[in-house]
Amino acid sequence: MSENHAYQIALRDYLMNFISDNKQSLFKKNIEDRTRYLTIVLENIYQSHNASAVIRSCDLFGVHDVHIIENTHKYELSEEVAMGSSKWLKLKKYNNLENNTLDCFNKLRAKGYQIIATTPHHNDVLIEQLNLDKPIALVFGTEHLGLSETALNHVDGFMKIPMYGFTESFNISVSAALSMFYLTEKLRKSDIHWQLSAEEKVEIQIEWARKTIKKSNLIIKDFEEKWTQANQIYPNTK
Repeated sequence: MSENHAYQIALRDYLMNFISDNKQSLFKKNIEDRTRYLTIVLENIYQSHNASAVIRSCDLFGVHDVHIIENTHKYELSEEVAMGSSKWLKLKKYNNLENNTLDCFNKLRAKGYQIIATTPHHNDVLIEQLNLDKPIALVFGTEHLGLSETALNHVDGFMKIPMYGFTESFNISVSAALSMFYLTEKLRKSDIHWQLSAEEKVEIQIEWARKTIKKSNLIIKDFEEKWTQANQIYPNTK
């Protein structure tokens, strides 16, 4: 075990002393169901209720990371819809470059993700035919305009959900929820290693604790001082 991982475990355990038993149990239970094998990408979503509903579904299905591309519209959270779910997730925004979509896609590919557009296309596959051999980043566009041309031209594939009615498409939040339900269930029943690493689990639990404990920065500072005195080394915690 590395020195930094030992430090993180000790910090996590120390913070748990300031959290109720019920919350501790939830942390231990929910971290085992979290995944980064599947991630969600939202491009230019301007309807706050739709974006917030997707965030809420991500938490409920254990999809930990959400990538938010802000080329033309700024992401806005509706707490009434999200119901606090965003504090349990990792939200990564892309809004500093001229083409944030490509920036997002390039960074996801560097981590081994295949980029899949959730929109009907002549080269699409049904969701049950989607190859899960590599981690998947599902990309969702706006309700009316869909994904940008840049996104459509740079994805690795297209996926659709079966539909049997007259309406052209699902609402984006419904489409995201259906996709996450099906794919996370399929992953959990497979032999694929979809779970977080031991280091990721501890790191995320620390973040959850930070957001749960009042004045957590003071408590962490107190722990750091005790750790330094005990080890005579100030670890690199980044």
